[in-house]
Amino acid sequence: QVQLVESGGGLAQAGGSLRLSCVASRSIFSIDAMGWYRQAPGKQRDFVAKITRGGSLIYKDSVKGRFTISRDNAKNTVYLQMNSLKPEDTAVYYCKADIGAYDYWGQGTQVTVSS
Repeated sequence: QVQLVESGGGLAQAGGSLRLSCVASRSIFSIDAMGWYRQAPGKQRDFVAKITRGGSLIYKDSVKGRFTISRDNAKNTVYLQMNSLKPEDTAVYYCKADIGAYDYWGQGTQVTVSS
């Protein structure tokens, strides 16, 4: 079991940057993978980025080169650094943790990118 709390969302200009944080209630050493998903109005929730316990990084094609997922084990925190933001990045961003066969979700944080 794990609780996840996201923060860092807000309003950014196109071309700007935001950094999202996801704080887990347990050591991320015990979490198989953590990642970020996003959901725009009227859309399905979509994968954005993931980091595994072993450090492998996986990204949605459209964010490669712009977004970076990273972690700070001492703070039980995973980050999503978002650069070169585009209006189409506007969505609610959710943190997800994978532990065995189970998925855990944070409450989401709104990211709005204006043109």
